[in-house]
Amino acid sequence: MSDAVSAAPRPVGRYPHARRVGDLLFLSGVGPRDAASNAVPGNVHDAEGRLIAYDIELQCRSVFANVRAVLEASGASWDDLVDVTVYLTDMARDFAAYNAVWAEYFPDIERAPCRTTLGITALPTPIAIELKCIARLPTGVAED
Repeated sequence: MSDAVSAAPRPVGRYPHARRVGDLLFLSGVGPRDAASNAVPGNVHDAEGRLIAYDIELQCRSVFANVRAVLEASGASWDDLVDVTVYLTDMARDFAAYNAVWAEYFPDIERAPCRTTLGITALPTPIAIELKCIARLPTGVAED
């Protein structure tokens, strides 16, 4: 499945974007990096290349777009998400903005996936958010 996901950034390690088990689709951690440039939307660096600021709203929108790309390349859709684990590197600073963007993408609480949000100290690249998702594939999606 990972070869079919050109609309999402390459994984940062040796793992697939997604793996199917029965009618469930498990996505590896997805971040907000741009697929074409590998840049992180909203990151601001100083002259030495150190991260000095970031825009959590831009990163949220980008990570949601990347999740959507992996889902669609795997035969699923946004509405097929059933469980999302969200990792934020600064819970106190970013939770409210992230939660507001989440509400835009999932306006119907009855149809929204279950969600767990964790505050962590770091991610493997200079990103402020990463999502780990599980989706249920629609009936009729053939296995690879």
